[in-house]
Amino acid sequence: MQSQTLVFDIVIVGGGSAGCGVAASLLKRNTSLSIAIIEPSTQHYYQPAWTLVGAGEFEASDTVRDMANCIPKGATWLKAAVTAFDPDSNQVSTDSLGQVSYQHLIVCPGLSLNWDAIKGLKESLGMYGVTSNYRYDLAPYTWQLVKKFKSGTAIFTQPPMPIKCAGAPQKAMYLSCSHWERHGLLNRINVDFHNAGGVLFGVKEYVAPLMEYVNRYGAQLNFNSSLIEVDGPKKTATFQMKDAEGNISIQTKKFDMLHVVPPQSAPAFIKTSPLANADGWVEVDQHSLQHVRYPNIFGLGDATSTPNAKTLAAVRKQVVIVAENVLALKAGLALPSRYDGYGSCPLTVEKGKIILAEFGYGGKLVPTFNWDSTKPRWSAWILKKHILPFVYWRLMLKGREWLARCGACG
Repeated sequence: MQSQTLVFDIVIVGGGSAGCGVAASLLKRNTSLSIAIIEPSTQHYYQPAWTLVGAGEFEASDTVRDMANCIPKGATWLKAAVTAFDPDSNQVSTDSLGQVSYQHLIVCPGLSLNWDAIKGLKESLGMYGVTSNYRYDLAPYTWQLVKKFKSGTAIFTQPPMPIKCAGAPQKAMYLSCSHWERHGLLNRINVDFHNAGGVLFGVKEYVAPLMEYVNRYGAQLNFNSSLIEVDGPKKTATFQMKDAEGNISIQTKKFDMLHVVPPQSAPAFIKTSPLANADGWVEVDQHSLQHVRYPNIFGLGDATSTPNAKTLAAVRKQVVIVAENVLALKAGLALPSRYDGYGSCPLTVEKGKIILAEFGYGGKLVPTFNWDSTKPRWSAWILKKHILPFVYWRLMLKGREWLARCGACG
């Protein structure tokens, strides 16, 4: 342990897309700031491409870089994990570097994936046909399974909300079905989608076009159905199902392939902190992203209480809001920027076509481009596969804010 407390103008908890992005945006505006990013991981991932990895359309190795190369120039990387917050003293505690003091704190540690919440899942992952695009090492296994699959039952699951990229569970299904359709195999495969929620997608305008693909692929939808247990060797998945009257039943199904998305929550060190609301999320104003009780603290990304979709596209907008509002607060000015809840989910409905869902608070459609965003498009596929990865690595993490303004920004 260091005996001397580290001191910075701004401390950022989390070195993912939100943490590195907001540090880059701050330093773009003021290079003299002393900024620390506290992050224990040595690798930095571009997770939106894992859906494409699972479909054989992207290399997993192209989605990862060394954290040291992603920390913005001018920021200090503290390779440690935050263990506690003391907002009254403007300090955070870490596991290996002692106390770190700040004038302003930005909290963006991302989500925790709770693999242990489903009995038997961890022991089965990567074997027995059990996979998930939500893990870097498993997305390639998804593609191995899909391309070798000739007949049988393929089950895809979605846990209770909130989760990051709520469309990703069904995107895995669509892309798998698209491959099987192209190879004349789809009529030999039973496709089941088990969704813990009650609707296919949370923004009603996109439900009808998505249902066209559900029907085209012959997928069976099961709503209010939560995966609770996996037995890999026996190739069985057990679901807790709730009917219209609220009655609970348990159903066990055989599978040949099982794509699982685990339940998700804020990290434990956030849930137990004074920064959390009753549900465990960093409690911020949904427009300013300023903490509701501690004015010198801001939050962004997946761990906050904002009711937007938890996507990288949302983070891309939020980094600008937080950077501008932190610097205004630091200068004693009114907070100039407001977040409108923008989120985007590029729904990969088939290989080569995407429905680019874009929406803000209340499900309001906020398309970036002058088109009908409910239509599947090849151009949106090009955007996701080729353009957005470049935007991420070369622009967003460098403080270059292309497509980073939201409609309600000041």
